[in-house]
Amino acid sequence: MAIQKPSHTLAKIHLKALHTNRFHILFALSFTVFINTLSFGQDRPGSGIPITPKPESPTQQTANDTIPDSEDVLIINEKVLDSTLTDSTKQKKGLLEGIVSYKAKDYTSFNRKDQKLYLYNEAEIIYQDMQINAGTIVIDYSKNEVYAGRLKDSLGEYSQRPIFKQGESLVEPDSIRFNLDTEKALIWNSRTEQNGGTIIAEKTKKENDSVFFISNGKFTTSKNLDDPEYYFLLRKAKVVPDKKVVTGLTNLFIYDVPTPIGMPFAYFPLTKKQTSGVIFPSFGEQNSRGYFLQNGGYYFAISDYFDLATLGDYYTNGSYGLRLESKYNKRYNFNGNFGFRYENIINSERGFPEYSKNTIYNLRWSHMQDAKANPSSRFSASVNLGSSQYYQESVNQINTASFLNNTLSSSVSYSKTFKGEPQVNTSVTATHSQNTQTQEINMTLPTFQGSVGRIYPFAPSAGTKKGIIKNINFQYNLRGENRIQTTDSLFFQKEMFDDAKIGLKHSIPLTTNFKVFKHLSVTAGSNFEENWTFKTFDRSYDPVEEEVVITQKNGFDAYRTYNFSTQVGTTIYGLFNFDKENKGKAIQAIRHVMRPSISYNINPSFNKYYDTYEVIDADGTTLDEVEYSRFQNTLYGAPNNNYASSVGLSLSNNLEAKVRDRDTTQVEAKKIVLLNNLDFRTAYNLAGDSLRWDPVRVTGGTQIFNNKMTVNFGATLDPYALDNNNKKIDKFNVNNGGSLFRMTSANLTMGYSFSSDGKGDKTSDKSRNETLQSGGRDDDLFGRSEDFADDQFNAYDNDKDEEEEETPSKLYNFTIPWNVRLAYAVNYNNTARQNEISSHSLMFSGDLEIAPRWTIGASSGYDFKNQGFSYTQLRFQRDLLSWKMNFAWIPFSTRTSWNFFIGIKSNILQDIKYEKRRQPDDRL
Repeated sequence: MAIQKPSHTLAKIHLKALHTNRFHILFALSFTVFINTLSFGQDRPGSGIPITPKPESPTQQTANDTIPDSEDVLIINEKVLDSTLTDSTKQKKGLLEGIVSYKAKDYTSFNRKDQKLYLYNEAEIIYQDMQINAGTIVIDYSKNEVYAGRLKDSLGEYSQRPIFKQGESLVEPDSIRFNLDTEKALIWNSRTEQNGGTIIAEKTKKENDSVFFISNGKFTTSKNLDDPEYYFLLRKAKVVPDKKVVTGLTNLFIYDVPTPIGMPFAYFPLTKKQTSGVIFPSFGEQNSRGYFLQNGGYYFAISDYFDLATLGDYYTNGSYGLRLESKYNKRYNFNGNFGFRYENIINSERGFPEYSKNTIYNLRWSHMQDAKANPSSRFSASVNLGSSQYYQESVNQINTASFLNNTLSSSVSYSKTFKGEPQVNTSVTATHSQNTQTQEINMTLPTFQGSVGRIYPFAPSAGTKKGIIKNINFQYNLRGENRIQTTDSLFFQKEMFDDAKIGLKHSIPLTTNFKVFKHLSVTAGSNFEENWTFKTFDRSYDPVEEEVVITQKNGFDAYRTYNFSTQVGTTIYGLFNFDKENKGKAIQAIRHVMRPSISYNINPSFNKYYDTYEVIDADGTTLDEVEYSRFQNTLYGAPNNNYASSVGLSLSNNLEAKVRDRDTTQVEAKKIVLLNNLDFRTAYNLAGDSLRWDPVRVTGGTQIFNNKMTVNFGATLDPYALDNNNKKIDKFNVNNGGSLFRMTSANLTMGYSFSSDGKGDKTSDKSRNETLQSGGRDDDLFGRSEDFADDQFNAYDNDKDEEEEETPSKLYNFTIPWNVRLAYAVNYNNTARQNEISSHSLMFSGDLEIAPRWTIGASSGYDFKNQGFSYTQLRFQRDLLSWKMNFAWIPFSTRTSWNFFIGIKSNILQDIKYEKRRQPDDRL
């Protein structure tokens, strides 16, 4: 090979310790010529890494030592532009196309005879997008190859495994041989992480940046790569990084024990992006419907913002189900999910008396707009509607925790704010409420609301508003509704719109506020309303049929009302200091805040909107005269026909305490809340003839045990007595030989969530969201969804970071992790001397880690009134490192069943699973 002219292609070596002597200059020039005559050599001899020669001792080094420093740069093919040379011939391309930089911690040694550079201890070489870190590296300039291997100490232990990185590919082998010209490589005992999975190969051939060929490899998602608990043996495979692994014959090994679970060929997707693909179903058998395939289908990765999963169930008796699940998310704009579920359920066989066929469905939609998307407008949706018996009759395990839901509700709203002075707010809302027991449905399609901001006509242009005149303000509100009441059988039928009620309400509140005697706050106001309707109802009596005849009249009609109200209130602070001498008492002070108020309300009588009809017999004799309003049964009802004047009394209380902090390092006392609120409310009717006092309503609530227990209570106290027929009479109970008040009703609810680590509830957000979207509770007191295969709503996150996991102690671990959730409720009724507990129940749920990675849990409740357990679910969970095992059991009730599942946690291999179920038996 002809040597190229230095003016065109110049190879340089930059050495930090290059001495200005003749030998180094001659060596640099000779090595420049040698580099430009390199050619690719033969394959790597043997299977081991070349042995690094022992370095000379410092006493043997001379002043002319040629060993370079530990950090050098080799520059190849650097073009030098010379305007005096104009060679028109095309120059031959150099062997190396970039900068080769290298360094080592201990030493670098260059063997001139073999043309090899040795790097020892924490060696590193970088060439273009390729980087190798290893214990020892040998650069063979005669072949343009790099050899990298581990270090071996005197005890025979290896350390500093090579790390080969090129682009986004990362390989950790025992040794590697890389050609700088072709960028091909041979890799021994490599470990490559690929999107959640790891490929462990005895020998790997790197063909280029995008293709690897391996032999005797292992594909696993285990974190323990030295001894993986399972793997798929890849006898011969092709790997395209971040895309796929294609292999021939493969089978599953569990702790190096082969299993018959295998395939003649396999394809493992490795893409980092969402990709479309088949969702493998779960299979099983049900007594009344035969064999089934459940939750199988296809996943469509439509875009980076939107996806769609189509899932289906099929039973051999002809029953089937369909599920459409979609999620969408656009950052800083909106996110949400959509789901539609349909089931065609066939029980028994045609011809048998218990044969039945039924179709049920459920539609869910959740949409949230980011607050940053548009500050002046907002759109949101929370939809859950469908068949009233969907959650009770559904045979899909995903609905297990929702079958006790009694209500379904929906709301879709859009609001818009028009900035200005005054500000205008508008909103359009569609709502839906469905009782699954009575199958009654109430909807508003839609509700329109508009309001104009408060206007202060007498306020000064600058400064604060003081006094009764300057604080006078008014605003305008508009509300329009189209209210529909129907049943489940008429839902989405045209008949559901026949009895729709349409109306609009205009209101103009006029208010002001001011101070009296510096400490009393007075608020006074009046409200004017005008109600529009498009249907009215006239009434008459038919003596022949002896019934009231209601005649509907279509057309615009309206009525107007007004009222007046005023309120006087103040705030009283009381402080009880128990530690005046600062002796460090446990309770240092208690603060009591009282907010008493008195109000007065007047509602005039609007009898001009009332008419009468006569009840007559067949002879024409008038038996009675009945008053009615044509606005009865309209959207907003009829106006008040009786003059009302009442005085309202209320007292709100709040109790807080300062206590000595248990932490002795804290100087300040700790503030705790004794009572969040304790309220008393009643009213006195000035216009009434009897029973003027309203019952006293008492409500209160607090949080104790570091805010882990929530307590709420209430009671109704009636001052009037009852007669012998248990009817209320106009006589105080204390004057009738009783107490000052009769307790007619009372209620108490408590909720407590605690755990061994003090963090409280461990229920995951995924499980909460599924239950809430189905109309249920935000906890697992009614059980958890048995969605083990899809793992969309599993109770715990399986992808915990290793740093978050506690390292098991070698000593006896006396702390057993646990968590408990309690909900207690009791209601008392004594309106007519029943003196009974109308309902009394305790619901509980909890989990106990009986051993590392072994967890048992339960959700149940006890009805003290009916003396029986409520719906009960027992759970067993085993964390098998890369696998998981779940068992859920409902031991009694009409839904007695169990569900067993074992499968791989990783998403890329989640179809490797086994699931067995026993569905509830038919009940006659």
